Amino acid sequence: MKNSMSWLQIGVVALCFLLNFNDGIDVLLVSFTGSEIMKEFGLTNAELGYIFSSGLGGMTAGCFILAPFGDRIGRRKIFLISLFLISLGMLLVNFSTHYGLLLACRVITGLGIGGILPNLATVAAEFSTDKTRDFNVGIVQGGWPLGAILTGFVSAWIVPVYGWRFAYLTAGLFSLVMLVAVFFVLPESPAYLDRANRVTKISSWRDLFVPEFRQSTIQLWLATFFGFITLYTVLSWVPILAKQSGMPFELATYIGTAMNLGAFSGVFVMGLLIGRVGIKRVILVYVILAFVLLNLYGNLDQDFVLKFALTFGIGFFVQGGFNTMYPASTRIYPSEIRSTGVGLAMGMGRFGAILGPSLFGLLADSGASISTRFIVFSLPIVLAGLLINRIKKLDAGR
Repeated sequence: MKNSMSWLQIGVVALCFLLNFNDGIDVLLVSFTGSEIMKEFGLTNAELGYIFSSGLGGMTAGCFILAPFGDRIGRRKIFLISLFLISLGMLLVNFSTHYGLLLACRVITGLGIGGILPNLATVAAEFSTDKTRDFNVGIVQGGWPLGAILTGFVSAWIVPVYGWRFAYLTAGLFSLVMLVAVFFVLPESPAYLDRANRVTKISSWRDLFVPEFRQSTIQLWLATFFGFITLYTVLSWVPILAKQSGMPFELATYIGTAMNLGAFSGVFVMGLLIGRVGIKRVILVYVILAFVLLNLYGNLDQDFVLKFALTFGIGFFVQGGFNTMYPASTRIYPSEIRSTGVGLAMGMGRFGAILGPSLFGLLADSGASISTRFIVFSLPIVLAGLLINRIKKLDAGR
């Protein structure tokens, strides 16, 4: 493939970025509105943790059920189905009057997000040149924290004035706009069309465990599991902890925004570094620094400025380090099984995402100190980095 990208290729990668931007809104909105939901429904920390985990449970199901169909019916159709589910789940939250219905809405939204996220990496890879592939797959992941940043600023304005439900209504309408954009703008992946014309064999999860891929698949699954434990615990609870510390809603929301601003910066720098020093070295440096900053956050007395700075650093290194797994997974698997490989890896990882926030909430209710909780939840991201460094199939790309 030639090294320069056409305007169509650039446009598709940009659209993938916007779709990930939309997913950042839909996932993180519950973190920014969690304290208000707790008040209205009279929830405990553990029950709020279940709201986080219900969305993550839906994402897990989406990774397993929807995402692999990208290899069978095409990436574009999966985008449309997933965006419909996301829009439906977000809009229905506006009408939720019972805790159970709220949980169901988060499952529906999560199902759509789980279906679309792995295919975003796949499409970005397949519309890129060999020279730009790792950078494009990495930078598409930057849309997610950027969407979360916007969510933080908008929530700080909308929620005190119009209420938390209006925020979900707005996000649902934006998802509908994205659905229309995909329908009219996004072409099917040429790599998928070429394979569909040549091959009749339907991809299966068993293809991930042939001798060529077995060891890499197991290592990638374990890495995403541990990485998601730390990532989603931090994303879900840091804004809540800021609010519980007594900060005004607006300032506490800006703490969450600082984390996502750090995440966007970290993902962008990660994309630049991968092509120069390789995935393995990048993730190792990132996870070590993430470990250090998480433990500083859990052990230092902090004023607003220090809390803002540490949160920015945590976002930079935790999410920036975790997102190296997307270009890594697209490099491990060929086009024939890429959506299946990336989707199931992220699906296995979601079990860690479900476990993390709920366990953090249970530990909080049991009286465990913030220091203890951050020590516990800083270790999994380091294990994830070590596992990625053991994947031999990544050595060809350094």
